[in-house]
Formats: sequence, structure tokens, C-alpha cells
Amino acid sequence: MSTRHEVVRATPQHVWDVLADGWLYPLWVVGASRMREVDDHWPAVGARLHHSAGLWPALVDDTTEVLENDAPHHLRLRARGWPAGEAEVDLRVEAHGEGTLVTLAEDVVAGPGKLVPKPLRDPQISSRNRETLRRLRLLAENRA
Repeated sequence: MSTRHEVVRATPQHVWDVLADGWLYPLWVVGASRMREVDDHWPAVGARLHHSAGLWPALVDDTTEVLENDAPHHLRLRARGWPAGEAEVDLRVEAHGEGTLVTLAEDVVAGPGKLVPKPLRDPQISSRNRETLRRLRLLAENRA
């Protein structure tokens, strides 16, 4: 998995609050452009976010599902982004000094994206997730 880390000047609970608000997903996830629906029980295991990716008018509707939830420390997701495929996303939130260390690990698990060799796809995922974590940090810090 491609792994990135970000130190956030907010408590783990503030970071978790952003993750737990499904309507904020397109504000911090690079590529997600809008929310269509959030299951009432988000972020419980099995809950889904119904989002769109891309730029209008070429939007693709898809979902992200919770595979594991150990609030407020760990969230594992299955993000669908067809026609590219599906990825597993592992988010870890832990106290770090007076702030929080967020670790984001991701890799493609299904679909055409899986055909791209890992040495070629890891830098692309890492670059995208650098910005994703920056956005998550800004949201958490400014809501704290």
C-alpha cells in the first residue's frame, strides 16, 4: 500500500469528527466532486457514501463503504471509482504530542487500475493522498 502521514494541530476527536461527517467527503478526498447521499449509520461498518467523481458533465457516480471502524482511531474503506476500479483505504488517527498523526494507506484492489504495476501506481496514489491529507488537516484544524 502507498502510505502517507500528516501531523494535524487538532485532537484525534476533531480529525475523527471530519471523517465521521460523510457530507464533508468531497472537501477532503481528491477526486470526489459531490455527495449524493450518506447512509444514516455512517461511519458504521457496512455504511456507504454515495458520491460522484470527475468534472461536470463527465461525472461518474459510485460509492465508498466502511469495512472496519474502531472510532476514533481507525477507519478502513472500500472506495469504488469505476471504470478505474476499487481501492482499499486505511486511515489511522493517533495522538501525537499536542496534535494528531494521521496515516493514510491506499492501494488498488480491483479493476483495470490493478493492472498498473505497483511501482508506477504508488507515486500517483501517494501524490493524490498528499493533497487529501492536507485537506483533511485544514478541515480538522479550522473546525477545532
